[in-house]
Amino acid sequence: MATLHYLPPVKPSAIALGTVFNHVASLAVLGPVFGDAYRKSQAANSSEEFFKSKETATAAASWGSSLAGSAIQAYGVGALINATGTLSYKGAAYLGSLIFFASAAPALVSQVVTEKRPLDTIAVGALARVFETVGLSLFLTYWGTRTNPFE
Repeated sequence: MATLHYLPPVKPSAIALGTVFNHVASLAVLGPVFGDAYRKSQAANSSEEFFKSKETATAAASWGSSLAGSAIQAYGVGALINATGTLSYKGAAYLGSLIFFASAAPALVSQVVTEKRPLDTIAVGALARVFETVGLSLFLTYWGTRTNPFE
């Protein structure tokens, strides 16, 4: 029976803690969605009305997809740390920066040049993405990602 050697192993605790770290960073972006749900819950006459509301469904879907995305990203960054043999914080910062440039920079440039969004909105999104990439890389390097530290 063949095993999957394509996906590098990552310490489960690193994935779990990386998920929490990344999810907290992404909540900064999703905060307005949860704010709407909270205001709706205060205005609802009953808990049934609240749970049937559109804001609650949106918040639950956003939270669930954000949690799943955070877990996948934590695994991916941990796997890259392992695959590249990154052991230092300097290396982790470089790796996280490369991940940021590859994943978030194109959208940021588009928001500035094409969409002409307000700079404060862009800055908040960029800061959240820096935490999700560079911060996550540094955190996972601190925690350790290798299932066998002697590899």
